[in-house]
Amino acid sequence: MLTIGLTGGIGSGKTTVADLFAAHGVAIIDTDLIAHRITAPGGAAMPAIQLAFGPTVVAHDGSLDRARMRALAFSNPQAKARLEAITHPLIRAEAEREANEAAGPYLVFVVPLLVESGRWTDRVDRVLVVDCPEAVQIERVMRRNNFTRDQVEAIMAKQATREARLAAAHDVIVNDGATASLDSEVSRLHEQYLKLANAKQERERACGR
Repeated sequence: MLTIGLTGGIGSGKTTVADLFAAHGVAIIDTDLIAHRITAPGGAAMPAIQLAFGPTVVAHDGSLDRARMRALAFSNPQAKARLEAITHPLIRAEAEREANEAAGPYLVFVVPLLVESGRWTDRVDRVLVVDCPEAVQIERVMRRNNFTRDQVEAIMAKQATREARLAAAHDVIVNDGATASLDSEVSRLHEQYLKLANAKQERERACGR
């Protein structure tokens, strides 16, 4: 099956774009949703997280206290690396399980840190970047998450630069607020991906897979 890696900076509109692809019947695997599942009450990552960081990063309901963990990870690179060593293998395993069960003309993996991870670019056939001006990102996240400008800029500073994401892209969707344009861009790419998916299936059949 053809695989697309969908990524973009915080506030770029990845979820909106993924939802538009889903409306075309495309299989979507969102690694951010998986990350939330494994850090929910009773989630697969929680025992190891509590063992590594103690009870202070665990909320009253047994889920990850995201605000505390975010503050710790941003101030301490070693803590961030420990957290990722726990969560990333679980996320990859769950994403692979979902991919094996997925149905649809092709598969879209939504991976916020696709470029930063250095691993996902080799696991997908194409990289699709949702792009927008940094000022738009900041405004959206401040409004959506009730973050301060400094908080948003600190998050963005830890992510790949806009230039690095665009350099990794096979395809780009500009999401600067024009919904009609976004709809048409997704439809255009969907038709392109259908052709690529069919071509890949033909090659695999020819090779006897």
